[in-house]
Amino acid sequence: MLTLATPAKINLTLEVLQKRPDGYHEIRSVMQAISLSDRLSFKTNEKIIFQCDSPLWQAEKSLVSRAVDILRRQTNSCRGALIDITKTIPLSSGLGGDSSDAAVVLLGLNRLWELGIPPGDLAQMAGELGSDVPFFLSGGTALAEGRGEFISPLPDMHHAWMVLLLPHVESPEFKTGALYSRLRPEHFTSGDRTDALVARLTRGESIRSCDLCNVFENVAFTAFNGLGKYRDGFENIAAEPVHLAGAGPALCALFSDAEKAARVWRNLKERGLETYLAETQNSAII
Repeated sequence: MLTLATPAKINLTLEVLQKRPDGYHEIRSVMQAISLSDRLSFKTNEKIIFQCDSPLWQAEKSLVSRAVDILRRQTNSCRGALIDITKTIPLSSGLGGDSSDAAVVLLGLNRLWELGIPPGDLAQMAGELGSDVPFFLSGGTALAEGRGEFISPLPDMHHAWMVLLLPHVESPEFKTGALYSRLRPEHFTSGDRTDALVARLTRGESIRSCDLCNVFENVAFTAFNGLGKYRDGFENIAAEPVHLAGAGPALCALFSDAEKAARVWRNLKERGLETYLAETQNSAII
């Protein structure tokens, strides 16, 4: 049996530069893998079988199924596998759980079936699956460009902790697309915030709360009814800026002090809120 962890991610910056002629949006983003993770186990089997401990997870709606299909098609393989998924990353939260799981399916089956697919080909398959899937082939700290599929590794950020809060709010259908559709030209930027953060990382400097940004914060608090109240309450407890994680609705506060992060996490948990304590993960999945 082969078992791999699949980390969640946060977007330290997320900027949209423009809407492209093909309908996609050109982005620049610094992405960071974190310790909150799912776990996937692979065993050889006559056919493809998925098992998951979450009753809400559906194989037919997951990128995991598409990852298997793409890999088999590209390699003309009809091999099988039992893929067991233990979920910890909340579904549809903006933390990239499904994309991370799909990336690890590519990596795991490449190993299990001894296919020997080179990293560049795996990255191309990952890009077919979704914009942020390629990031999860290596994790760590990285710059994402294009629609998110062009990944450039960056120096590891200084170790940090984050408290995540998952608000129980109703999400719009096709959440990420819905948020993109709400963006207006005045929300587009030049990528300067991302460039500045890349420069800080390159110089080995720590990340400050003021370095973080997310374009979706311009529209998410109207798209997710009640999200603003969760953010305001979270900020009152954390005494730190709170940002949207990816396309949300998860919210995130960054800390350099582990004890302070743990205190904030306990405070939220004692209030009956769905909250997670995590830290940066700078090592690659593989």
